[in-house]
Amino acid sequence: MTHHSPKTRNGTADQASGFRVEAEPWAEGTVLAVYGELDLGTVADLRAALDQALAVPGTVVVIDCAGLEFCDSTGLNALLRAQADAVADDSRIELARPRTLLLRMLELTGATDAFPIRGTVPG
Repeated sequence: MTHHSPKTRNGTADQASGFRVEAEPWAEGTVLAVYGELDLGTVADLRAALDQALAVPGTVVVIDCAGLEFCDSTGLNALLRAQADAVADDSRIELARPRTLLLRMLELTGATDAFPIRGTVPG
């Protein structure tokens, strides 16, 4: 039996974890709102959404982290790799409204300067 992630509005969802990504365009690129737990089992959904959002060079992707309940090292690694790929294409990823858990993870890993942090979501 093959599990297929159901689609949400402009995004994907993983029923088992409740993780989902919703994409909305904005003037400079895309806002990706993430919800649930970002880990080994769900990181592919985030990567797919980031690949699509970063398909055009010179874009800005804002990841709205307000609904992100958990992020493990796999999720952080995916974010850091995506940022490196974005910068190589003259794009960037910004984090909006990150919870304390994600900020602490960035601090502990020395990655606090990897992402611009926003207090609000554009739009």
